[in-house]
Amino acid sequence: MAFRLRINLQLFSGEKTEEATSQKKQETRKKGQVAKSMDIPGSAVLLGGIFSLMMFSSFFMKRIEWLFTDSFLHRLTMDVTVANIMQMLGQYAIQIMMLVSPVFGVVVVLALVANYAQVGFLLVGEPIQPKFSKLDPIKGFKNIASMRSVVEFLKSILKLSVIGYLVYQTLSGASHELSKTAYMSVEAILHYTAGLTMSLGIKVGVALLVLAIFDYMYQRYEHNKGIRMSKQDIKDEYKKVEGDPLIKGKIRERQRRMAMQRMMQDVPNADVIITNPTHFAVALKYDNGQMAAPQVVAKGQDYVALRIRELAKQHGVVVMENKPLARALFARSEIGDSIPGDLFQAVAEVLAYVYKMKGKNK
Repeated sequence: MAFRLRINLQLFSGEKTEEATSQKKQETRKKGQVAKSMDIPGSAVLLGGIFSLMMFSSFFMKRIEWLFTDSFLHRLTMDVTVANIMQMLGQYAIQIMMLVSPVFGVVVVLALVANYAQVGFLLVGEPIQPKFSKLDPIKGFKNIASMRSVVEFLKSILKLSVIGYLVYQTLSGASHELSKTAYMSVEAILHYTAGLTMSLGIKVGVALLVLAIFDYMYQRYEHNKGIRMSKQDIKDEYKKVEGDPLIKGKIRERQRRMAMQRMMQDVPNADVIITNPTHFAVALKYDNGQMAAPQVVAKGQDYVALRIRELAKQHGVVVMENKPLARALFARSEIGDSIPGDLFQAVAEVLAYVYKMKGKNK
């Protein structure tokens, strides 16, 4: 008894316990509400930037070396004029653009790929539209004190802890080598610190990517939970998509009525009405110039059969009683279809008799 009462209370209260339908998911997607982790593009960009720096290291060295040597070799004795300064800045701007373009290209491509892998192609303007409801201080305080904010705070603490541990582990492992840098040349120090920085960056990037994957799984869970529907929501959506059952019933009834009217209009053009005699009535027509075999132009049962017989009498259409043939034609033929082949002989005999009565020769 208590279990039934609990179920009824859930249904009455509209508790959202059902998975969202595909229609609801499409609507939320159109609004820009999708499961997405911002940490995945960030970690992908970090790893992509580090690997691009490693791949294009010689290219970067040449460009940076040219910038410094050019300024010392050619610019110290240059006449300081507006034209010369503008020309120098233009050349340096081109060189700096060429310097950052490989990293920038890799980073942009990885950011787009990471976002596309999560949500696909999605271009909506609703999330960036200004909403004055967001300025409500009460709602803002609720958002700050919500469970989502607590989870985000714990995620930040976890990421900082992981990064701090990796930095400590890397630097403590390299402490012996770092103590030797006082005796190294400047070039050796640069090479060593660059390698150490790249190693640390790769470790941090991989760790953040792993955490981002778990964060994406959590975001999917929260998103699916947030768009859950109640049983009443599903019923309302079905009515909205499929239409109200009462309206659909009226439409079907109207369609049946119109089909019945069209069928009754063909009864006066029939050659013969074959009856059961009271339960079934099938109207047949044959035109040897247009039809390969006799066709069923109307059929009905009980009340419809009575209406077909009445129309036939009003328009002088022959009505013949043949119980087996009427049952077979009603069960095996549809309106507009030719009669089955095994009934040709029986129907031909009936039509021959009808044409003889009317004095026709078909």
